[in-house]
Amino acid sequence: MKTLKDLGDLKGKRVLVRADFNVPLDGTTITDDGRIKAALPTIKALREQGAKVILMAHLGRPKGKVVPELSLAPVAARLGELLGIDVPLAEDTYGEDAQAKVAAMNDGDVVLLQNVRFNPEETSKDAEERAAYAKKIAALGDVFVSDGFGVVHRAQGSNYDVAADLPAAAGLLVEKEVTALSKATENPERPLTVVLGGSKVSDKLGVIENLLGKADRLVIGGGMVFTFLKAKGYEVGTSLLEEDQLDKVKGYIETAEKNGVELVLPTDIVVNPGFPAGDTPIAPEVVAADAIPADKMGLDIGPESAKLFHDKIVDSKTVVWNGPMGVFEIAEFADGTRAVAQGLVDATAAGAFTIVGGGDSASAVRNLGFPEDGFSHISTGGGASLEFLEGKQLPGLTVLA
Repeated sequence: MKTLKDLGDLKGKRVLVRADFNVPLDGTTITDDGRIKAALPTIKALREQGAKVILMAHLGRPKGKVVPELSLAPVAARLGELLGIDVPLAEDTYGEDAQAKVAAMNDGDVVLLQNVRFNPEETSKDAEERAAYAKKIAALGDVFVSDGFGVVHRAQGSNYDVAADLPAAAGLLVEKEVTALSKATENPERPLTVVLGGSKVSDKLGVIENLLGKADRLVIGGGMVFTFLKAKGYEVGTSLLEEDQLDKVKGYIETAEKNGVELVLPTDIVVNPGFPAGDTPIAPEVVAADAIPADKMGLDIGPESAKLFHDKIVDSKTVVWNGPMGVFEIAEFADGTRAVAQGLVDATAAGAFTIVGGGDSASAVRNLGFPEDGFSHISTGGGASLEFLEGKQLPGLTVLA
C-alpha cells in the first residue's frame, strides 16, 4: 500500500483527499467530531508541505439528490475552527463553484467540496458511469490521498475510481488503521480476546467465522447475544432474536468448543417490560441469563456479567471490541458497555494492545466520557473495520497497492 511519502514533493500540488466526515448531526450541530479530528494529521502534514488541500466526503444518505440538511457546511465550519483557518465550502463537488474555489487556492489552503453523495454517480453500480464522474473530480487535483477509512470497504467514485486517474496513496489515518488492525489479526500477542456486541448477529457472521480460527476468547453481548442464548435452549422473552440464524449460531458454539476458543456469554441480563419508548416505562430488573421472563426484553448484560467481561478483557494481551453491550444511550442500560470500555482501558494500562472497532463502540466510548488515549486505537470505520476483521479484500485499499 502506497503512503504519503511515496507521493514525493507536494509543494504547490493540488491534493485531493477523500476524508470521512460522516458525523452525527442534531440540526446543524455536530454531536461527535471524532471523525473530523481523526483527519487533522493528514491535512496538517499536507499543509506543512505546501500542498493545496482539496477535501471531499459524504454525509448521510442523500441518495444522489441535493438534500440541504446534509450539506457539509457544519463540517467546513468545525474544520476551520480546529485548523484555525477559513475552510471554504464549494457549492458542488466538481462543477463551476468547485473549479473556481480550487483555482483561487494558495499553497497551504484548504477547500471542502460539497457532499459527494449529492451525485447519483458516486455510488452507481455502473462502473463506466462512476468512472466518468470520477474523472471530473480528478480534474481538480494532481494527486489523490485516501484518508476516509470508513469508506474503504466500498468501491465508490470518490475513493476508488479517482485513485485510478491520479497518483494515489493512503493518508496517515488509513495507514494507522491498517497497521492497528493488522497487528490484531496477523500474529497478535496472546491471549487475543474479541468482544462483539451490537444488535444483530447477522451483521457479525463473517467476523465470527474468521475469528473462530484465530481468537483465544470470544466475548458476546448486546442484542446479538439473545440468539446465542436461544441456541443454548434458553428463554429470551421479547428480546431481539434472529430465528433464521439459530442453526448457524449452534454451529459457532460447537466450532468454538472444537477449536478450543473460550466462548464467554453473560450469566445475567438486565431486562425491562419492553424497549423504553412511548408508554413503556424504564423499570430495569436483573435476572439470570437462563431465566429471562417471557414478557420481558433484555437490554443490557447484568452486573455479574459486566465484572466477568471486564476481567476476561484485562486477562488479555490483544483486545478487539466491536459493538455495545446494551442500549448504552439510556443510563439504566449502559453499565455493561461501560464495564467493557473500562476493561479495555485497564488492559491498555497493563500493556495490552486494544482496539475499539468504530461505529457505535466509538460513540459509546466518547459518550460515556472515556479518554481516547485510554485505548491503543479507536477505529473510525465500523463497517470497514468489521470487513477487515473478516479477512476481506477492501477495494479502497487494494486500489492503493
